[in-house]
Amino acid sequence: MVTHMSTATDINTDHDSAYIDSLLRGAIDLHCHSGPSVMARYCDHLEAMREASAAGLQAVLLKDHYYSATPVTALLNKHFADLGVLMLSGVPLNNSVGGINIHAVEHGIKLGARLVWMPTFSSANHINHHKHDEHFDKKFPQTTQKMLAPIPLSVLDDDGKLKEEVKAILDLIADADIVLSAGHLHISEIWPLFEEARKRGVKRLLVNHPTYVVDATLDDMRQLASEGVFMEHSMCMWVPGSKFRFYDPEFLSAVIEAGTVDLTILGSDLGQKGNPTIVDGFRSVIRTALDIGYSETDIRKMTATNAARLMGIDTGIDTHAHR
Repeated sequence: MVTHMSTATDINTDHDSAYIDSLLRGAIDLHCHSGPSVMARYCDHLEAMREASAAGLQAVLLKDHYYSATPVTALLNKHFADLGVLMLSGVPLNNSVGGINIHAVEHGIKLGARLVWMPTFSSANHINHHKHDEHFDKKFPQTTQKMLAPIPLSVLDDDGKLKEEVKAILDLIADADIVLSAGHLHISEIWPLFEEARKRGVKRLLVNHPTYVVDATLDDMRQLASEGVFMEHSMCMWVPGSKFRFYDPEFLSAVIEAGTVDLTILGSDLGQKGNPTIVDGFRSVIRTALDIGYSETDIRKMTATNAARLMGIDTGIDTHAHR
């Protein structure tokens, strides 16, 4: 993991809160951890939608490591359309859905899933981090009840080749033109995965929190950006008061410059009980971005329009740029 720990030097509070809120309107959160969940959450999916609506967000993607929230988003979009927030979800390929399971992907796509996450907490890489870091329990949310030990998953076989079942899933993702997220795979697994994905016609590629668990370096991020890959950085790792605040504002600037403003997405990765709210995460990171010199245009790209391009959300912009 790239480390650049936060220091006692915090962001300033000179920016007018009304201005911060104006930049927040229209934002898109592609990393919302609401509930129900076996992990402790401060809000459920509907409460997250209402919170987003009150702040003027235009879309929220619900992520649970154990199940696809796609059926839930279908209900929310139908029955709470008046809230004006597009709710999205995807399919997480962890043990609870059968691992790297093409049937789970097919079913999710038929229900309207907009993204597929390669294994996250069930990935061999994530489990390896857990085993070798005695403080990992404090760095990643734990379940509220004891669960079965995860079965380690990788997209590569024993010879380092991409598994055939992964290739079949890539074909489904390409056919549906949805997003492929690398999940919590190690960066060394992501290179062959994305190479094969491109060969099979996948156009929307995403790496979540590349410096956390994924172990991508700044040079790796530069390479990913040169290949048109979007990189999402988790607000919970920068927001004051977050249990998972690992990094300082200077490192936010470093990762943005490595991945470029045009391919950087800032997602909350919030919803955990005891952490700042999703919307407060956005407010804080917008303030930080202003403090370290990013323009209003840059901030809107990183909090809204880049995510819209990646997800193909119609906001009157060119959703095919940078893909």
